[in-house]
Amino acid sequence: MSGRKRKAKNLDEIDAGTTPKGGAAGKGKNSIIEVEDKDGIKKRFRSCEKTRCPAKLPMCFAKAHDKCAGNGYTSRWYHMSAGEHFCNECFDYFYRSHREGYKKLAIWKREWSAIGKTEPSLKPYMADQVMPHWVQCTNKACGKWRKFAEALTPELIEGYKCGMKAAGEKPSAGACQEEENHRVAEVYEESWLEVLMIPPLLKNSPAASFLSAYFPDGVGLSATCPVVKEKAAQRNTTNGTYDGQGKGLTTYFQPFYQPEEQGKAMCVRPDIMEYDEVQEFPEFTKEQQMYLALRNLILALWSTNCKEFLTGEKCANHLIVRGLVRIRCVQLLQPIVNFLTRKGLINVGILKDPLGGAILPADYCEFHGKVIIIGAGPSGLAAARQLKNFGCQVTVLEARDRIGGRVWDDSEFGVLVGKGAQIVNGAINNPISLMCEQGGQRMRKMHERCDLVEEDGSITDLALDKRVDFHFNAMLDAIAEWRKDKTQSHDVALGKKLWEMHRIFIEETSLTFTATEERLLQFHISNLEYACGCNLSKVSSLHWDQNETFAQFAGDHCLLPEGYSAILQRLSDGIDVRLQQEVVSVDYSGDDVIVRTKKGDEHKAPRVLLTVPLALLQADVIEFKPSLPSNKCKAIKSLGAGVIEKVVMQFPSRFWDSKVKGTDYFGHIPASEDKRGYFSVFYDLTPDNKNTNVLMTVISGDAVDELKDLDDDKIIDKCMECIKGLFPGQKLPSPSKYFVTRWHKDPYARMAYSFMSTGGSGEAYDTMAEDVDGKVFFAGEATNRHFPQTVTGAYLSGVREASKIISS
Repeated sequence: MSGRKRKAKNLDEIDAGTTPKGGAAGKGKNSIIEVEDKDGIKKRFRSCEKTRCPAKLPMCFAKAHDKCAGNGYTSRWYHMSAGEHFCNECFDYFYRSHREGYKKLAIWKREWSAIGKTEPSLKPYMADQVMPHWVQCTNKACGKWRKFAEALTPELIEGYKCGMKAAGEKPSAGACQEEENHRVAEVYEESWLEVLMIPPLLKNSPAASFLSAYFPDGVGLSATCPVVKEKAAQRNTTNGTYDGQGKGLTTYFQPFYQPEEQGKAMCVRPDIMEYDEVQEFPEFTKEQQMYLALRNLILALWSTNCKEFLTGEKCANHLIVRGLVRIRCVQLLQPIVNFLTRKGLINVGILKDPLGGAILPADYCEFHGKVIIIGAGPSGLAAARQLKNFGCQVTVLEARDRIGGRVWDDSEFGVLVGKGAQIVNGAINNPISLMCEQGGQRMRKMHERCDLVEEDGSITDLALDKRVDFHFNAMLDAIAEWRKDKTQSHDVALGKKLWEMHRIFIEETSLTFTATEERLLQFHISNLEYACGCNLSKVSSLHWDQNETFAQFAGDHCLLPEGYSAILQRLSDGIDVRLQQEVVSVDYSGDDVIVRTKKGDEHKAPRVLLTVPLALLQADVIEFKPSLPSNKCKAIKSLGAGVIEKVVMQFPSRFWDSKVKGTDYFGHIPASEDKRGYFSVFYDLTPDNKNTNVLMTVISGDAVDELKDLDDDKIIDKCMECIKGLFPGQKLPSPSKYFVTRWHKDPYARMAYSFMSTGGSGEAYDTMAEDVDGKVFFAGEATNRHFPQTVTGAYLSGVREASKIISS
């Protein structure tokens, strides 16, 4: 049909929100419709001029002017969404300077411009201040959406029933029987978002407490939100960040990067979608604000309460925004919650028994059948907990008579002592911090100061140690610069390259190192060998720190007084863990994977997850049928299986207080290079308990091999000889109780943690993490390229594999 006017027989033929059958969705400029009412009188109506807007008879939501067109004729409609418009009369009310609405708009503009970045024009004002609220009836038999005139609050949203006019009011009888506004159904259509003019900017979002350093309208928040304005006033003027988290929040939960911040693990940019988010929600690729507003709200809610499962319904109670767009936002919440859950950013940790038996809907998971997990260490139990929460049937087979793997805690000293891991390296956003919060478990921040003691008992000058430490790190920086243009064929041992850089420095500067400085340098090398789990002659100079190219966990280093075992015990609660089940073969040649144990038991499942230590894979203690792919075997052989051992001693008195106070550890400077790795650091495990008096120290590097054949008494004698030198002139008591770990001899470990051996590369970690035929999966610290060598890395690898399994 051409021309400016179109005719319809009567009003009943025109749906105020949709295009009549046979009608055109697109409209020409100043499109006018003539309609006959029931008395045959012709009336003129103007449809919306917005391309693809289906509204034939728009209705003004503003009702700001006494001459508001309502659902009648106006010279122009201003489009907000497919079901929301305001008339030209109401436009004039706010646009003309002599109108009262102009003053209201001017006040809002000043307020918005103070902290917002988008243009404070009339349409954003309407979205922020004038458009009606929509709220859903919580009566399960109803669920209809209704307009609501008053301001929304989480309490009102949670308890709203049809017919309520205000919070706390009783709903009117029969209100649920009334028809739902026809515009609600249109919101669910795919094309609705395409004609939405203003993306949702949330009010009173929990994310506001985290995002005060950002322009609020750049991260999905309204610039007039009271919380936003309050937090903006409290910004730290030196770094642009907010000095304190919201009420009740632990400072270890920081889900969002601050402006200009980078390199912090488990953080997201609140102002931009990540790659996998774009892949999951491509409809928001061009206009990301709606997704960001919802994702930021969800992550903030999880950070404020991680002790119960988070659902889309719970999030909806905190979703406050005007207009029909709230309906679409509520619809999108659960898919985003599902995605973030599968990704392991929310609904993780020690939580169990989700409502309905699964935290993800069955149609969201490609697989939700039976899974066998080999190994009940941190990675195996993390995967087991996730998979069970996803609705899978899980069986864990563990060779030992206990859970934990290389986590093994001893409480025989009156204080818990970790024979394996006990320290959390970088507490901010660390999943271990999360699980401690969920379980009410204390984390003790460790002091940064480490006094260094010579073998004659003198404490090293702090300035001298700083100079040597600076030189040591400068050598590592020089190695990093050297390797920039090097290929794998240029790889040499880190120890060799380190001494080469040291020699070059001496030659170029003509400086000489004193004997004390040389010994200090040996101490710092010993620390690095402790971190790597072996002598630096075996470590790659090209890739030894390959994980540092990824964001790492920042913040305090903390000791777990209750140990990692308390966390693992909670992770295993309700999981089918079968102890003393040593696996000897995995046959994945058929549809089901067959797992056989040393006792002759046979277990079958469509999916199997192996979490055994790297050293056991290198020793071929498990037979694979068929053999693992060649690239997998090559990766297994190319990584190093590092070993360190611990020595723990209890004394009748705290003799070390005479020299070392106010810190958690002190260092022992080796007398010579051949003494490096012998008891280099002593940890005070009982600084707050004057009755238990426990010291823990480590054996690393070549010292592990040199002491491995000595019995415990001989090792304790050597350790005491060292301690006596550090505290000369004191009558030292003999230890009343002690133990020495033997991880290198442990048949189910044979190592402490992996390292990047000479000739290897970080890609080996990725290859280790690859599944085989979509049936056999791998987890453990040696499969985590970002966080190897840590319990955190092991845990996250289990979460990663759980996600892969349900997506396979």
